[in-house]
Amino acid sequence: MGTSDLVPGISGGTIALLLGIYNDFIRAISGLFSKHFVASIRFLIPIGLGMVLAIGSLSKLINYLLSEFHIPTMFFFTGLIIGIIPFLLKSANFKATFSIKHYLLLILGIAIILIISSLSGEESVNNSHFTLDFGLIIKYFLAGMCASSAMLLPGISGSFMLLVFGVYGTIMFAISEFVSFNFAAIPLLITVGCGVIFGFMFSSKLIQYLLSQHTITTYALIIGLVIGSLYAVFPGIPTHGLEWLISLIVLCIGVFISQKLSSE
Repeated sequence: MGTSDLVPGISGGTIALLLGIYNDFIRAISGLFSKHFVASIRFLIPIGLGMVLAIGSLSKLINYLLSEFHIPTMFFFTGLIIGIIPFLLKSANFKATFSIKHYLLLILGIAIILIISSLSGEESVNNSHFTLDFGLIIKYFLAGMCASSAMLLPGISGSFMLLVFGVYGTIMFAISEFVSFNFAAIPLLITVGCGVIFGFMFSSKLIQYLLSQHTITTYALIIGLVIGSLYAVFPGIPTHGLEWLISLIVLCIGVFISQKLSSE
């Protein structure tokens, strides 16, 4: 789950769903803020440790690939998203369950991502972004809150929401710098972390309710968000023949990985 949430393609929620622990995971997150705190902590500690280990060990690699091979790397992420769409459609059994309102919700999900993407863009990544003013504090807090909420949903990557807010590269860079003992990134990471905790606190119960009481309606919106994310993640057209070839290869690899995971 930690590895999947590093990249804007496969969500940690989807991995939990594929592993058969999704309902227990949502219940445990929701239980952190109830009388079931102890049981929830026991369930979440090994998951949390695994996610921290994955994020700490792979953040530098992801940061390197984004800076040195941006277009092929984003084509790989695009492939991951394309590959997960059939899984979501199958999970919703859309041919039998979707009505006009569900297709309208799907279109709404696409529109939401298109609008958000048009209002934000990825920043250039350097140490100057570790200096926070009030506006950046609000931005990173909201990004962390939306990322954690998205991570709980099967189909929406938390890192994708960071990408939509235009802070994905900066946060990946901050994590990699922190791992390298550059503590200048701590204020930024604390801000994002507070947003993540706030998002978990207020979204886990809502998501648990929606998925249990309005499953198909929720999936329709999720599928729209995922389809819309293709616009946000697509990096543009490769500039030369070799980059075209590499991009197409990693796109196919991304699709294959997503479909392989969803078929298990």
